[in-house]
Amino acid sequence: MEMYDGNALARALFGSMSLRSAFPVLRGEIPPGTRSTWSYAFMYKIVEAHTAGLNIKQFVIEAPRIARKQRPGQFIILRLHEKGERIPLTIKDSDPVAGTVTIVVQGIGKTTKLLNCLEAGDSILDIVGPLGHPSEIEKYGTAVILAGSVGTAMALPTAKALKQAGNHVIFIEGARSQEMVVFEDEVREASNEAYVMTDDGTYGEQGLVTMKLNGLLDAGRKIDFVLAVGPVPMMRAVARITTPLEIKTMVSLNSIMVDGTGMCGGCRVLLGEKSKFACVDGPEFDASQVNFEVLMQRNTMYREKECQSLKEFEEHKDEELAELRAGLAARENEEAQLRATMNGEEKHYV
Repeated sequence: MEMYDGNALARALFGSMSLRSAFPVLRGEIPPGTRSTWSYAFMYKIVEAHTAGLNIKQFVIEAPRIARKQRPGQFIILRLHEKGERIPLTIKDSDPVAGTVTIVVQGIGKTTKLLNCLEAGDSILDIVGPLGHPSEIEKYGTAVILAGSVGTAMALPTAKALKQAGNHVIFIEGARSQEMVVFEDEVREASNEAYVMTDDGTYGEQGLVTMKLNGLLDAGRKIDFVLAVGPVPMMRAVARITTPLEIKTMVSLNSIMVDGTGMCGGCRVLLGEKSKFACVDGPEFDASQVNFEVLMQRNTMYREKECQSLKEFEEHKDEELAELRAGLAARENEEAQLRATMNGEEKHYV
């Protein structure tokens, strides 16, 4: 099988293309029968921003249409500036009345670290969503959610929906240490039972989330459904436990996505003999079908380039942030002038 550099292909396809041109109707660029003043794509204002854990930040963002349509398990693709990369982020929560969505970002690479430098009052240039298939919500019986650190935010909407559907929800949150345990109060509210596992034992029980899962099974607990959200090795370990027991298990693969449209091929995943794309066919898949070995190989293909990009960012962090804010300020001035001509008729199409 000939292998392609999915990220390179994405850059070739979209490197000079704005999300505004890729999604003209969604972004409000003169839909048929509407006024041309609606063609301007307004930025997305950050309403709230606060630190949730070590290198983890939560943002509440104005995005009315997304807030109305979002369902558990779906994600957005955002871009900070015209030359920025597109990154997928699962929607943690939404408020249709306020017209806001909540996302949680762990600063790992260049773009997520730059994003985490922003504060309330700043804006994000582009957001597209909600994307992806929603989580499958049924009354299974006993449902176990396993999530690692920032994956907890990704799993919370599904946990809430499963509980509302009448399931007995057991939430197992894992983190390296106490300072990386996030949203514990929300986890307990969204579940019937909650356990916290830390690698170093500084909080909760010491061990991995899979240890607690094995403990529940060894104690004779009947488990009907499992959702794992987190690092690929963790999700693979969960699948190795549940597949022989024929427990329906889903894993979320949004971390491997690039452009979010299925065009770049960067998020290709093998399900048995079939090839799927995490962005358009997922992001959640049957864990028993996922080829985790190929997935882990693909997930490390760009590690060297990612490390190089992060190093350059750390060396020029202040300059990068200043340039970003200058670009956003110029854009805000344009918006202010346009609003003055629109009589308050501002339209968000995404």
